[in-house]
Amino acid sequence: MVFFQRRWVQIFVSGVFLLYLIEKTLVATGNPNFVPSAILLGSFLVPVTFVTYLYETLPNWDVSLAAMAICFLWGGVFGTVVAGTIEYDVLKTLGFLPMLGVGLIEESAKLIFPLGYYFQGRYRSQAAGILLGTATGMGFAALETMGYSFVTLLLSKGNILVLDGVLFARGLFSPAGHAAWTGLVCAVLWKEREKSGHQVLNLQVIGAFATAVLLHALWDTFNSWRGASFIQFLNVELLSLMVALTSLNLLHRRVQEARTDL
Repeated sequence: MVFFQRRWVQIFVSGVFLLYLIEKTLVATGNPNFVPSAILLGSFLVPVTFVTYLYETLPNWDVSLAAMAICFLWGGVFGTVVAGTIEYDVLKTLGFLPMLGVGLIEESAKLIFPLGYYFQGRYRSQAAGILLGTATGMGFAALETMGYSFVTLLLSKGNILVLDGVLFARGLFSPAGHAAWTGLVCAVLWKEREKSGHQVLNLQVIGAFATAVLLHALWDTFNSWRGASFIQFLNVELLSLMVALTSLNLLHRRVQEARTDL
């Protein structure tokens, strides 16, 4: 029973139940007014759950809920707007945008709000960096999922099963994507400042950022290779799973280190 007393479990279970009610009502009535609710709840369920899980797992006295909310909402919105604008301008100028470029732009855009807290110096532990980074990454992921879901629904001409597939896949892998990559970079940033006593840009920080960009680019590349045959599909899924597990493992190591430090 202690397990079900945890906030992240309560959020996830209640969210799944509410999403089930909305979709059952949508199917039964055919009323499109329920579509935005399904997309909104489906897109934010896992991101909010994961951020809450980390907030309960890490020693969190160093970070306020207000700061988490600002990074999740403002950081997510600002990150998607900045990244989308730059990507659009580059596409318009060059006619293409390599996956490495996408990774570089999006990973940079997601750091805007966490860096504000970093230079402010208010939250100084590695745990704080992880929380602020993953909150921003999850806000970014939730908004991105809403966009993909809406486009998929239009292209599928209102197919709810296709919409559910997108929400499920993107929700399931979101902790291993944007949250893990931004969380990793922020963890190293805060850790290196903790060690040196001041803001620092060293090889460790550059290496963490380069790793996040590379993992992001690999993820996008593998997902763009999806072919028609089962073998091609299976190979892509295995490659994507390797990237996801690597990303989660890197974040998990930082979380364990932060718990040990505090």
